[in-house]
Amino acid sequence: MDGIFSDVIVLELAGVLAGPSVGQFFAEMGARVIKLENTTTNGDVTRTWKMPGEEGDQLSSYFHACNWGKESIAVNLVSVEGQAIFSELVAKTDVVISNYVPRVAKSLNADYASLKAIKPDIICGSIVGYAPDSNRPGYDAIIQAESGYYHINGTPKSEGGAPTKMPVALMDILAGHQLKQAILIALYNKLKTGKGASVTVSLFDAAVSAMANQATNWLVAGIIPDRIGSEHPNIAPYGSVYEAQEGQQLVLGVGTDRQFAQLCAVLGLDEVAHDIRFKTITDRVQNRHTLNDVLGKAIASFNRASLLKTLNNKGVPSGAVHAMDEVFDVTPEHVVLRDEEGQAQGVSECIVWPNEENSFMKGTSSKLSPPPSFAKHTRTVLKTMLGYSDDQITEWTDLEVIK
Repeated sequence: MDGIFSDVIVLELAGVLAGPSVGQFFAEMGARVIKLENTTTNGDVTRTWKMPGEEGDQLSSYFHACNWGKESIAVNLVSVEGQAIFSELVAKTDVVISNYVPRVAKSLNADYASLKAIKPDIICGSIVGYAPDSNRPGYDAIIQAESGYYHINGTPKSEGGAPTKMPVALMDILAGHQLKQAILIALYNKLKTGKGASVTVSLFDAAVSAMANQATNWLVAGIIPDRIGSEHPNIAPYGSVYEAQEGQQLVLGVGTDRQFAQLCAVLGLDEVAHDIRFKTITDRVQNRHTLNDVLGKAIASFNRASLLKTLNNKGVPSGAVHAMDEVFDVTPEHVVLRDEEGQAQGVSECIVWPNEENSFMKGTSSKLSPPPSFAKHTRTVLKTMLGYSDDQITEWTDLEVIK
């Protein structure tokens, strides 16, 4: 397989989203990624996380989110024979990705000390819920609540709103991105020193780190951010949603006085640009509700497509509110993953625009195999990679050591 990491073997001991997203990233960059799944649970639990209406035996749409380009093997790591297979796999592996709590990792000999004893230069990338020594598992919704996202997300309390979970498992995604960075740094360090490493990312830490200006609103200004819907706490109108003709929605992202003046000019509201209530960013934030009413009435008379074209030509940040089907009408091809029939079935983990200068990053996204069925590659991996005979593989299958 082509790609900058074509000589790298990754062993993925992770399920759901955070860890598997890292595995898919390395698959896109050419690495051989072997997803080791549990024989007793039929593998990654998200294989069965189906939306209402999804067909019976088909892999779930959720599993399609982050399992492209991988080989699936099923091994019972609790068995003596399974541990022997696991040790041989680790000996041939460059990177191990896991999301076990420390207690489970140690019991399966998948902790860094055990892996390093097998292969001293191994890189072990782990995702945990909280501290590296905590056995409390992390779940995206719980992390969102504890790290402040629920508190700041949703309709204001004064309007009857309640703390709200984001509809994407963003904590998992953030932690996955952090672990990609950590593993890449570890691989670079290995090139320089020949040494492996253990790198651990916590879902909670990744969540708090991504709070960015909301965190510093408290740390620097002493202000506890609260729910304000889609509005921005520091600037206005930014994130505000308005309806144009026929109820078509759009969003403004005005962050400067100049942009605001241009917005008012396009909407025929020159007097509003000079109104003392809206003259500066601070004024607009303090009077955002009145401002939204004024802008909303004006925008309602415009065709959305024409208005957005004019606003963007004038340098006023703005965009349409898209449903998911509309999103993929405008999504660049290099972001989309397609199955053997050419159907768009997934999205890439590496979305750098391809060009001649960064061709080394092109990877293999266009050639990735679709997410594998459970245990699809067990026999192939054990036979071609580890050298086991057909008779031995059959015996272990009968003993339920493998599937």
